[in-house]
Amino acid sequence: MNPPPAGAARGAGDPTRGVGARAAALAGAPVRAARPVGGGDISAAHRLELADGRRVFAKTRAGAPADFFAAEAHGLRLLTDTGTVPVPAVLGEEPGMILLEWIEPGPAAPAQAERLGRDLAALHATPAAAFGTPWPAYIGSLPLPSPGTPDTPGPPDPAPEPPPEHTGHAPASPADWPAFYAGHRLLPFLRLATDNGALTPADTRAVERLCGVIDEVTGPPQPPAVIHGDLWSGNVQWSAGDRAYLIDPAAQGGHPEVDLAFLELFGCPQLGRLLAAYEEVRPLPGRRGRVPLYQLHHLLVHAALFGAGYGAQCGAAARAALKGAGR
Repeated sequence: MNPPPAGAARGAGDPTRGVGARAAALAGAPVRAARPVGGGDISAAHRLELADGRRVFAKTRAGAPADFFAAEAHGLRLLTDTGTVPVPAVLGEEPGMILLEWIEPGPAAPAQAERLGRDLAALHATPAAAFGTPWPAYIGSLPLPSPGTPDTPGPPDPAPEPPPEHTGHAPASPADWPAFYAGHRLLPFLRLATDNGALTPADTRAVERLCGVIDEVTGPPQPPAVIHGDLWSGNVQWSAGDRAYLIDPAAQGGHPEVDLAFLELFGCPQLGRLLAAYEEVRPLPGRRGRVPLYQLHHLLVHAALFGAGYGAQCGAAARAALKGAGR
C-alpha cells in the first residue's frame, strides 16, 4: 500500500510502547534500544537492537485481526521456500506483532535492479498449488478472499507451522484464472469501493462490463504461479548488500503479470533495468496491452481503502483493458 502523507502520525502516543517486551519474548533476548521507522500506512514499524547484538524489525498494528500477521508470516515463508527471491527471515509473530530480520537499507543500484528482475522471473516460474491462498490473507488491511477461506477476520491459526494447504476444490487449472481474477480479485473490491462512494456509476459499470468478458481479456493460459501479490515499489527493500529484498507480501498463487503491473503503477527506481532483466529470462509477449487489466485489482483495493481519489483510475483502467481487447 501507499505510504502515508509525509509527517503523518503512525498511531496514537508512543509507538514503541510495549513493543520492546513483546519483541524480547519473541526473539528470546532483551531489547536495549528501539526507535520508530517508516513502514507504510497500515502498521507501525520499529527498529530494535537486542542485547545479543542482533538488529530486528518489528511491525505492530493495534486492533489487527488475530491472524493478520500470521498471514504475512505464511506469505514470507512461501516466498522463502521458492529459493528465488530474498525476503527477511521471520523471527516470530503473534496477534498484533511480527518480528523480522532487519535489512540494512541501501541505494537502488542498477545491479540490484537487474538481479531483482532475474529473481522475480525465477519466482514467477515457480508453480503454486492453486490460485489464491489456503489461509485467510490480507491486502493492506482488507481481507483477500480465496475459495474456501473466510473473507472476514477469524481466530488465530492454532498451528501456524506448517501453513494450511489448498483443498481439492481450489482453482488450479489455467482455465480457472479468468473467473478467479474477476470473482476474487476484482468484484469483491469493486463492491467495497462502490459502497464507499469511491466509484461513479459509470466507472462501476465499466468494471462490471470488463468482468463480463473476462475470458476474452486475460491473455494466454497461465497456470498458478507463486507471486508476491502486493508488489508496489515500497515493498522492494533496496539493501546495503548486493540484492534487493521483497517485503510485506500478500503472497499467493496468481498471475505473474499482476506483480509486474503493480510494480509499474506508482513507479519504481530502476524500473526499466528491472523489467528488461526479467524479460530476458521470461518474455511475456503482449504484456503491455494487459497492464491496465492487471493494475485494476490494486486500483480497486486503493479505492476501497482510500476513497474517490482512485475511483476514476479504476474506470479508466477497465475501459483501457476493454479497448485493448477490442471490446
